[in-house]
Amino acid sequence: MGLWGGIASIAIIGFYAVQLPQSSSWSVPKRPPNVRIVSVNGKLLANRGVTGGESVALAHMSPYIPKALIAIEDRRFHSHFGVDPFGLVRASVKNFFAGRVVQGGSTITQQLAKNLFLKPERTFKRKIQEVILSFWLEAKFTKNEILELYLNRVYFGSGSYGVDAASRRYFSKPSRDVNLAEAALLAGLLKAPSRLSPARNPIKAEKRAQVVLSAMRRANFITDREAAKALSMPSTKARSYWSGAENYVADWIMNDLEKLVGPITENIIIETTLDLGLQKSAEAEIRAALNKAGKSMQVSQAALVSLDGTGAIRAMVGGRDYATSQFNRALDAKRQPGSAFKPIVYLAALENGNTPSSIRQDMPIRIGKWRPKNYDNKYRGAVTLKTALSKSLNTIAAQLTMEVGPRNVVNLAHRLGIKSKLLANASIALGTSEVSLLELTSAYAPLSNGGYLARPYVINRIKTKRGRVLYRHKSGESRRVILAKHIGPMNAMMIDVVRNGTGKAARLKGWPVGGKTGTSQDFRDGWFIGYTTNLTTGVWFGNDDGQPTKKLTGGSLPAKTWARFMNIAHNSVPVVDLPGSYQRNVVLPLVVAIPKKRPPVSTSRLVRMVSNRRVKTSRDDHPVPSVGIGQRRKPIEKRSIMDLIFGG
Repeated sequence: MGLWGGIASIAIIGFYAVQLPQSSSWSVPKRPPNVRIVSVNGKLLANRGVTGGESVALAHMSPYIPKALIAIEDRRFHSHFGVDPFGLVRASVKNFFAGRVVQGGSTITQQLAKNLFLKPERTFKRKIQEVILSFWLEAKFTKNEILELYLNRVYFGSGSYGVDAASRRYFSKPSRDVNLAEAALLAGLLKAPSRLSPARNPIKAEKRAQVVLSAMRRANFITDREAAKALSMPSTKARSYWSGAENYVADWIMNDLEKLVGPITENIIIETTLDLGLQKSAEAEIRAALNKAGKSMQVSQAALVSLDGTGAIRAMVGGRDYATSQFNRALDAKRQPGSAFKPIVYLAALENGNTPSSIRQDMPIRIGKWRPKNYDNKYRGAVTLKTALSKSLNTIAAQLTMEVGPRNVVNLAHRLGIKSKLLANASIALGTSEVSLLELTSAYAPLSNGGYLARPYVINRIKTKRGRVLYRHKSGESRRVILAKHIGPMNAMMIDVVRNGTGKAARLKGWPVGGKTGTSQDFRDGWFIGYTTNLTTGVWFGNDDGQPTKKLTGGSLPAKTWARFMNIAHNSVPVVDLPGSYQRNVVLPLVVAIPKKRPPVSTSRLVRMVSNRRVKTSRDDHPVPSVGIGQRRKPIEKRSIMDLIFGG
């Protein structure tokens, strides 16, 4: 019977063996390529790809990991030849008396063979082929190589293939830093990766880890003291998703990756412009601001983006918590910027021949059926453009827009780098056309770098793991978008916004800061965009559903958060003045206009003095801009002392 049983076994094995490809063509399939995304200093930001992590050598893993794996999965791994007869008998007996499958008899080599070559079907044919392939693996590779292959290929749950991806996923650390308790948890996951994942069921994951620790102690892989210490450690509670604001950037990169280098066929490394220290600080400040004031101000979300004068993004936070929402509000959300759009209007006014000391009348006006009002419903009479921007006066911004022409304002915005569709109407002066935080922030950057376009980018270089460069950012000479003569006057006005105006909360010690607040209609959005010569940073607060906040303004939470982040970013950085010629510590004189009661006709004359245009007068004597108010005209004689001095 033994002889005939042996012959039958050989015949069965031979029958299924011939259905496999020729052994000469057998090879371990390549691991799916990994995309390693690193910071400007080479620190890991994220791994992307099918596996979710890199392949690591056994020598670079924590020594507890292979010990935990062998203890719970294959105690005689180092002594068998690919199949463990004693393990098969033991499992068969236990399963027979239990009346169901309670224990598997597969070795680590058999599990690797199944994962590499076979489909996960429960058939006799697959089991025989698994055994044959296990013999081949044992003949082809050493025990350590088999362990390394297995630990880099097996699924650990939550989208993590390989032990390094799993350790980063669950513990936010590389596999080399995993301790005994964590190694036991990882090895325990292999029984049921999805069901036992600490991101899904931390209690079951912990109980399974305790079983692994007991197995390690019985195998004499650890001492009683080590086991007791590991058992006393708190259970791991992992987030349901990858966490960390750097993942917003990683998602953005992956969306554009194939356009840059084509299909990914091997492991690659993406070197970014992101500063991981600044990134972590930005995330912490956004979260702290929302935790402290979000509930009281009825605001639930925020975003931040910071870039240097070349357009290189140093930090980007797309929302409160990546783990709960992967929507990138810094990149993909389009919102009304409110008064944060006004600097573009004032720059257009400078290009139209005005100066910071040019005078306009802050008074009730009407443009068609629209009557712009100031935030405080007050009017200040004759004011300089510098004061008007500092106090964020809506009436002046509207007048300037109609003087230079809404279309010219839109063209300037596009020249500065804004790509969103902007409506060329009068209300664009108050930021009624929607833009993203990234494009508006980058539109401010030319004021910090001397007038050059700062196209935002986040990828410096893409290369293979072997060093072959696939893509490199071209940092050629940038295009000038603001004339040098306008940089100084604009910075003088923007500095005054922070020093004396609505942006006081954004002041930095020692650093000249230019910036502008923005608040959209019904307090739905709060913005602060500001800059030094070092960084240009934009901050937005609001709600995803567009619900009004509790009187959130750009000068409150956004400006304060901006200042906290920028103080960290400028720590120990030498102070440098903003570009252009402006009087840093001198406040320009202001002509104070004492309002007097005048007949209706005087109002029209006053408007003609301000706008150099003929205007129509409405029935309530509020000036109405004429049809040609946006057209250029030849300059005429000066009409005020300030204009005579400063050329307005």
